[in-house]
Amino acid sequence: MTLISEHTEPDTRERILVVAERLFRQIGYQKTTVADIAKELRMSPANVYRFFDSKKAIHEGVARVLMGEVEVEAQRIATTAGPAAVRLREMMKTIHRMNSERYVGDSKLHEMVEVAMEESWEVCVAHMELVTQTIGSVIAQGAASGEFEAPDLQLSAMCA
Repeated sequence: MTLISEHTEPDTRERILVVAERLFRQIGYQKTTVADIAKELRMSPANVYRFFDSKKAIHEGVARVLMGEVEVEAQRIATTAGPAAVRLREMMKTIHRMNSERYVGDSKLHEMVEVAMEESWEVCVAHMELVTQTIGSVIAQGAASGEFEAPDLQLSAMCA
């Protein structure tokens, strides 16, 4: 019985996030309710609340997934072989492209991120810190190899 529970809960949480993201894109962040999400999943709103304690928690979960995909790609680029300048340029282009695809061209999803930023959700702050650290690691490697002049690595990463 415990094994079923361990596998079912993450699957259900993931399904909730997938449906929530789809509804955010279709009808908008503000208009989507927990009842809408539950209806799509053929479950009760109370059951959704078993997995996420609030509507805000669902929104944070969706944001975490979307931002996590960007983080994974940035870290992959940071750890590849090659000159730091090439990797930094590729990382910046990739982050820009991925964010543009997710938020700039999709006004309904952009609405969700805008509210997240206004409320200073921890997930947004953590994302910005991780991306800055990843950029900083490439700048540090470039400084160590003589490709970059960066006397203040933290400032350079934050500016980038």
